[in-house]
Amino acid sequence: MSSVLKAVYSHLDCLVDGIDAVKKAGLRDQTTVMSPLPRHEIEQMLYEGKPSPVRWFTMFGALFGGFSGPALASLSHLNWPMIIPGGKPLVSIPPFVIITFECTVLFGSIFTMLGLLLTCRLPATKLRPEMEDPRYSDDHFGLVVEGLSGDQAEKLKATLHQTGAIEVSAKEDGHA
Repeated sequence: MSSVLKAVYSHLDCLVDGIDAVKKAGLRDQTTVMSPLPRHEIEQMLYEGKPSPVRWFTMFGALFGGFSGPALASLSHLNWPMIIPGGKPLVSIPPFVIITFECTVLFGSIFTMLGLLLTCRLPATKLRPEMEDPRYSDDHFGLVVEGLSGDQAEKLKATLHQTGAIEVSAKEDGHA
């Protein structure tokens, strides 16, 4: 059975020390941090300059739009041809540049929004009880580490107390 460890900090510096201790224990991917305000220090400690995966959603959306826009216009034009004087081709590149650009921007932005929602795990329908604490929206910081074994939780609990946590509590996880 795994357990969940919740630590409450009153100072940002202590929270950063706690995040560093969790990283040194190799548990960064199992960590959630709650903060009353956005802080760059927290982001830098958790993500270490990794690029966001949202850029891949944007690229695939733009490629999809770049191919589907002219394909839709070309297939429509071939199925319901117009009479074009002067022997000009039915499907010509210059008129389709506009629809290509517009669909590239449209689908790139739609896929970017979907990627953002997916990577941020939104909408959050319900927070788990250990992540609900009114102090997190007032003046305290929270650090939740999930998926710990019994002895691992006890070691980390002692370490988080040493980093300046004002409260550290462990609870058995029913989701594992």
